Amino acid sequence: MKKIIALALLMTLTLQALPWGKTGHRVIGLIAERHLSKKAKKQIEKILKDETLAEVSNYMDFIRADDRYDHMAPWHYCTIPDGQTYEEAGTPEEGDAIVAIQKFTEELRTKKFTEGDEAFTLKLLVHLIGDIHQPLHVGNGEDKGGNDVKLDYFWSSSNLHRVWDSGIIDGQQYAYTEYADWIDHASDSNREKWENDELMDWIYESQQLRNECYELPENMKIAYDYDYEHLDLVNQRLLQAGIRLAAVLNEIYG
Repeated sequence: MKKIIALALLMTLTLQALPWGKTGHRVIGLIAERHLSKKAKKQIEKILKDETLAEVSNYMDFIRADDRYDHMAPWHYCTIPDGQTYEEAGTPEEGDAIVAIQKFTEELRTKKFTEGDEAFTLKLLVHLIGDIHQPLHVGNGEDKGGNDVKLDYFWSSSNLHRVWDSGIIDGQQYAYTEYADWIDHASDSNREKWENDELMDWIYESQQLRNECYELPENMKIAYDYDYEHLDLVNQRLLQAGIRLAAVLNEIYG
């Protein structure tokens, strides 16, 4: 019985740490696929074989169950307190999402891999670029990216991080293909800007946008109103992540 309880607790803690949720990551992967150059798409198909970017987008969460990858846990996020820059906050010794994204991007360019083969490294990069567009994955260093912010979401106990990972997205009741169809309509000017933004632009966007996540009532009970007020931001971040992922992959493989 003790083992069952411990396993249940571990699963709960793991779920609380997951980013975007499966649907969100798949949406990002599918949008990226749709914005790949022909050359990049062909190269990626050779690498992933029978899998798509959408299908591998949750792989880095999947391998959390394997102790060999415990060192990757801090790479799903970064921490920049309010009023500080990343340089001022400092890079943790164990690394973070910024270090990991830079590392894997360079490894895919040079074909010198440290964590696995090319397919493995590509799967990690796909996931992490999605992660960092979830505003609470650029944490303030005070509440574990909103995991410690307990609240009632549609009359059930939850936390702020989980709401942004999956609550708002899953509440739309779309398959990931339907969701991508719904939001993949960036203007030419926005798409061009997003494709040319740098990694730290994405990071500081999330740092600035995370304040909107904390727009909570005093009774900490949220439902339809909260989703209505924040759905556009969720969809924007999913779309930006997909377009930017495609831009990075086009640069590497296109």
